[in-house]
Amino acid sequence: MELERQILHKNREVGRAFSQMTLDDDYNLPDFKPDLTKVIKERGKIHLDEIHVNNGHVWFKGVMEFDILYRTDLDNRKINSLNGEISFQESLSIDGTEELDPVKVEGRIEDISVSVINSRKLSIRSLVEFTAVAEKPEEAVVLTGIGEQAECEVETEQMNVLELMTDKKDTFRIRKEIALSSNKPNMDEILWRSVELRGLSSHLRNGEIEVSGEALIYVFYAGIEEEERLQWFETTVPVQGSVECNICEEALVHRIDANLAQVNLEIQPDEDGEERNIMLEMVINLSICLWNEEQIEMISDIYALDRQVNPAFQTVYFEKLLVKNEAKCRIADKIELDAEQEDILQICSNEEKLTVEQTTVTDEGVLVEGTLTVEILYMTPDEAMPVGAKRAYIPFSQVIEMPKAENPVKIHLDGGIEQVTTVLTDSRTIDVKAVISLNLLAFEQQERQTITDIEETELDLAALQQRPGIVGYIAREGDRLFGIAKENHTTVENLMETNHLTGPFVKPGEKLLIIKTVG
Repeated sequence: MELERQILHKNREVGRAFSQMTLDDDYNLPDFKPDLTKVIKERGKIHLDEIHVNNGHVWFKGVMEFDILYRTDLDNRKINSLNGEISFQESLSIDGTEELDPVKVEGRIEDISVSVINSRKLSIRSLVEFTAVAEKPEEAVVLTGIGEQAECEVETEQMNVLELMTDKKDTFRIRKEIALSSNKPNMDEILWRSVELRGLSSHLRNGEIEVSGEALIYVFYAGIEEEERLQWFETTVPVQGSVECNICEEALVHRIDANLAQVNLEIQPDEDGEERNIMLEMVINLSICLWNEEQIEMISDIYALDRQVNPAFQTVYFEKLLVKNEAKCRIADKIELDAEQEDILQICSNEEKLTVEQTTVTDEGVLVEGTLTVEILYMTPDEAMPVGAKRAYIPFSQVIEMPKAENPVKIHLDGGIEQVTTVLTDSRTIDVKAVISLNLLAFEQQERQTITDIEETELDLAALQQRPGIVGYIAREGDRLFGIAKENHTTVENLMETNHLTGPFVKPGEKLLIIKTVG
């Protein structure tokens, strides 16, 4: 018997692990930096340098980069900044992982705090969460044909399945020169900067993946002019790029995550030699998963009348697309300054970070819960402390519609910030309005018994002759006409003809007359 098979590729999750660790270190100010009197603002970012897998353990190391904006005791420069890094090394246990298994590790800063030990020394403490997910490439083999000469009775099943076409990483770079507006003084030093991606979308074209959106740029700097020392500006830069992908087609199901990996802002002279330009360089990492959605017809059972046909089965799991949906969540809240903070004279900039903390499948769909972190940098009326900052955490929840599924569901959820506005209502209160996008990709897990091989032997005629030639049968719940025909050595066609059935189906309680067929 010539078996025809189709191979479907996918990733199978081997396991995942989660851990929290505290990064705690003292940091001495470099000699060229002025003394510190108060920390105004701090932030951190995790960079992973190496990931190794060995005997059920995932080892990784990297650094937490931090930036600090602080108050000095200088009369001519009351605000300064510094940056540094803290190294770390950690391991997570995932049973079943081997050396060459691909493992994805993500690090997220849950909280960071900086306290002043003395004018030249800081204590930096951060709580970091690490998540590691190990997946193995896997093939699912389904039987789709047995050749024209086999003369067997076969039962087939139509299935909608997803085949993984690619799971890879890529990058693209953006280099853009930004010029100051004419009403801004020349730059002396960048004290604080923020670059955030907004409204990113991806499109598949034949042979490439296009990514578009914009980068929101905030720059807080020291001006050249004595009377205009502290300055700031904001602008947007279009994000347009593409990466090659030979298998790309518009019809493919895709999930493309974009992450801002590296950012560099450097002051450069303009054509007149004045420090009025900034060179922006960005590296955007892309995590690319592409699936092909197709319908296959697989042979789910088989037998013959003239010989014994014994199929061997194994349990295989397939995925099918349940839903691809996008929801918009609108957030509105007020931010109040703490009692010890200086009043707000003017808002300089705001930075935002979106964190999805939990997804829950409900009867209405997928409940998404998370936090929007908003950090405000502002000018104060106090000349001794001209700059202040406020960080606020705004919770949100949103239900994304999803059809009900009979089987377990695997959820991929990506969140992005589309728009944030901050309005000063009085010297101590800020109104915040935001729109975030939540993109849901849900796969339903299908469990099937598939035929891996078929063994053929001679028919046991003696056993067949002992079986009655005519049988009366009452169908039970879950009976298939094919299974009844196979058990009683006849065909579905004969059962339909004998019992005047209009289709290859049978209802519970239905009475059937079965006549044994001898091939």
